[in-house]
Amino acid sequence: MKKLYLLDDAIISPLGFSTEENIKAIRDGKSGLKLQLKPELTENPFYAGIIDEKLLTKAFSEIGISEEFTRLEKMILLAIKQVLDQNKTLDVSETTLIIATTKGNIDLLKDLGNFPENRLKLSELGNVIAKFFGFSHTPIIISNACISGGLGLAVARRLGSSGKFKNAMVVGADLVSDFVISGFNSFQALSPESCKPFSKDRDGINLGEAAAAILVSTEKPKNQENISLIGDASANDANHISGPSRTGEGLYKSIQNALKEASISAEHIDFLSAHGTATIYNDEMEAIAFHRSALNKTPIHSLKGFYGHTLGASALIESIVTKHSMLNNELFGSKNFTGLGVSKPLNIIQEDQEKEINYALKTASGFGGCNLALVFKKEKE
Repeated sequence: MKKLYLLDDAIISPLGFSTEENIKAIRDGKSGLKLQLKPELTENPFYAGIIDEKLLTKAFSEIGISEEFTRLEKMILLAIKQVLDQNKTLDVSETTLIIATTKGNIDLLKDLGNFPENRLKLSELGNVIAKFFGFSHTPIIISNACISGGLGLAVARRLGSSGKFKNAMVVGADLVSDFVISGFNSFQALSPESCKPFSKDRDGINLGEAAAAILVSTEKPKNQENISLIGDASANDANHISGPSRTGEGLYKSIQNALKEASISAEHIDFLSAHGTATIYNDEMEAIAFHRSALNKTPIHSLKGFYGHTLGASALIESIVTKHSMLNNELFGSKNFTGLGVSKPLNIIQEDQEKEINYALKTASGFGGCNLALVFKKEKE
């Protein structure tokens, strides 16, 4: 299997409209989570990370006509545009477009506005994005619950290894909508305050919205240091439609298979970016899987205290932040952590710190029992 090199990237989120702004906000300890009063979504106040509509419209007006695109499409187009601006010579007609999302333009279910009904289809979302920039190949759509964004990288690696392409643009994006708010609320999974992943007093997730894009290639770039994806694996434990396995079986298998493919053992992992949603059952499942994988002493964090759970975008955003952590040799603290609240010991990062990171592991889990593990390596000239 070939390596997949992570090249330029962009994140559009409440923390900022570029990766640089997002990383700076995390360094400064700022969170995109706020108490939201949005009666158009739900009558009760809730904590979430939601992008300011005025800021989004203003930013998009520099590249397109706002009324012609949905809210999600504008977020995605802004992210891709930034990456393309950094790669002026890239031939998009020969670049594969991979879009990861759990629900696409789900907000149109409530009000189509002036958009045709087929705009609700994920395939049409891909067509709109491809047409805007001139991607000529049919976009690949990945919708596998909350591992979607990271799975986009794994799919890119596998297709690249088979010779299907050299370069791909991987995108992850999802919205906060009344559909997802009501859904997670019906599970009694929403926290009434900012979420606290892995903490003793955690009581649920916050939702968030964001879009991220990253250019990837099977061709090694001419940089002094590069980050590559050298191992990936997904496994479905089919435990329950919404409840994680009590033994962490699927995540454990994903980690074992990804490490095996990367030809390294758990002791080589310098940093672990967990899914860490802050629900009672998810965090406990992850702790068990990490303990079984001998990763309980590895520095671990969750970024959900900064972004909330951005669903199909989350694993891609967290992979991008992991990439920059590796290049900058810095570990970010797990925001809002108040003391370990899972049954197995974990080395939760409580404050930002400098650390050489040569290998990192990114994990994600989602509804339906899906699990994903990605192994990244720092390569030097």
